[in-house]
Amino acid sequence: MLRLGLAIAALALVLDQITKWWIRAVVMDPPVDIEVTPFFKLVLAWNRGISFSLFRSDSPAGPWIFVAIALAVVAGLVVWLARLDRAWPAVALGLVIGGALGNVADRVRFHAVVDFLYFHWREYYFPAFNVADSAISVGVALLVLDGIVRPGGKR
Repeated sequence: MLRLGLAIAALALVLDQITKWWIRAVVMDPPVDIEVTPFFKLVLAWNRGISFSLFRSDSPAGPWIFVAIALAVVAGLVVWLARLDRAWPAVALGLVIGGALGNVADRVRFHAVVDFLYFHWREYYFPAFNVADSAISVGVALLVLDGIVRPGGKR
């Protein structure tokens, strides 16, 4: 299962970085908000915090602290992945690992994470996010679902 999980992680990482490059180099040159639907825009946002811009930090040490935390979490997830014997949680962990590494790559290169998917409904706005964030969210949801549908038995 380790190979499967790491392959999914690599795919998530590559898709994340390709979409972020495309947004920065092609779509947002120059940066503009692009209304795709009445409830969805493409934007160029730089997240200097963690999820939903929480703990935003303009300190020079901020990105490196977030990188260190993310890499420690990824290391723990890889250990967990290596112990798995089922595909579903291996795919889920691969998504989380790949998403985390995609955002780590941004922090190392830009000292912030590139976000560009922006959903809203009337006056309600969801924070901008990216493919890495989506991979993490889907991976966590799959892990939770796995815990619900397989409450007993071998993990």
